[in-house]
Amino acid sequence: MLNLPSTQVMNVPTVSSDVRDVIINSDWREALPVLVAEGVTLRELRVSDAPTLLAMLTTEEVARFITPPPTTVEGFEKFIGWTHREQAAGRYVCFGVVPAGRHDAVGIIQIRALDKEFGIAEWGFALGSEFWGTGVFQAAARQVVGFAFKALPVRRLEARAVVKNGRGNGALNKLGASCEAVLRSSFRKDDTNMDQMLWSILRSDWTFQNTKPAGPVH
Repeated sequence: MLNLPSTQVMNVPTVSSDVRDVIINSDWREALPVLVAEGVTLRELRVSDAPTLLAMLTTEEVARFITPPPTTVEGFEKFIGWTHREQAAGRYVCFGVVPAGRHDAVGIIQIRALDKEFGIAEWGFALGSEFWGTGVFQAAARQVVGFAFKALPVRRLEARAVVKNGRGNGALNKLGASCEAVLRSSFRKDDTNMDQMLWSILRSDWTFQNTKPAGPVH
């Protein structure tokens, strides 16, 4: 696996908290822009994030509804190297979630192409439980969805969440995603088959939601 030195993910453009201002012409394959929202920054993963990601994403409450994460620091280092390689190939993007006051990533939000054009993509996320309910996820997710529709060719963004994952499904609903179906026995973990909810966000819907005039002030 390739381990990129931290200097190769530095000195990238910084983007304001308004998702409509994402830099469209930046070459995201070489370096992701830094996305900034209230209380959180999103950036490329660094090898130095591996210990914190191991601590945050392998707890029982975080890992129970996701594909098993790496179980060692070395495993996360290899995963981080893989994200860089897939990004360079134009197939995948992964942002590290860095809350205000920290320098290390406590979670990830990833987007992977489901077709050759990157017109249809799937996204997923995992965040350390101590940051649940703080507003960090919603702020971060809005930035990443905005990036997907502004800087990538994505026109349809899909997400799958285990039906029993009430927090994850609630977060997707709050973002304005539409639940299209229940995928029966589509996720298997620990010899157990689970149903998943399929959610989607279309570029046209997202653009409308984020450009329509504000309602009257009372």
